[in-house]
Amino acid sequence: MSLVRVHNFTISLDGFGAGEGQTLEAPFGHAGHRLMAWAFGTRTFRNMGLPGDGPGSDGVDDAFARRWNDGIGVEIMGRNKFGPQRGPWTDDEWKGWWGDEPPFRTPVIVLTHHVREPIEMAGGTTFHFMDADPVEALRQARELAGEKDVRIGGGVETVRQFLAADLVDRMHLVIAPIVLGRGERLWDGLEGLEERYEIESTTSPGGVVHRNFTRRPR
Repeated sequence: MSLVRVHNFTISLDGFGAGEGQTLEAPFGHAGHRLMAWAFGTRTFRNMGLPGDGPGSDGVDDAFARRWNDGIGVEIMGRNKFGPQRGPWTDDEWKGWWGDEPPFRTPVIVLTHHVREPIEMAGGTTFHFMDADPVEALRQARELAGEKDVRIGGGVETVRQFLAADLVDRMHLVIAPIVLGRGERLWDGLEGLEERYEIESTTSPGGVVHRNFTRRPR
């Protein structure tokens, strides 16, 4: 059976994966770019169109970052990762943060209580809007993914729900050397999670710690 994976998911030292006060101009709330600063300088993220000087680094951080899309057939994301709107859709023209050609190039399931028609984008990405719990969302994702794996892309609540439902096989978590103090915490309600996984840590010269969680045999 295909695996369920999380990649490049970054939290602060105090466990927050997003700051408080998300807006159109601030996708990570008051955290700004601090959570993902480690990634923005990598070759992988520069190839996604992020601004910066030169082609980007290909060191330790890039070695982890570039695994995000290998063998992936579908991404599942929460409404808050897709955009800053809440409640019923008031702007049908909004098609996500990524421009006309998002980097996913696969079907993407957006979890929301306000279902709308799919949005087909350039490059192979199609956003499907579903009102489903993690088990049902994963079932539908696997139908779309074929033999390939399913990536849980975020935000914090979505990753936490899939972890709580014991559905994640592999997780690449990045711990950034910052303290946010407020926002959305990943670990709430997940006491004892470490017992399910083998955990390996790799430090980066940039100051972050990459932690790979691999499910123990059931």
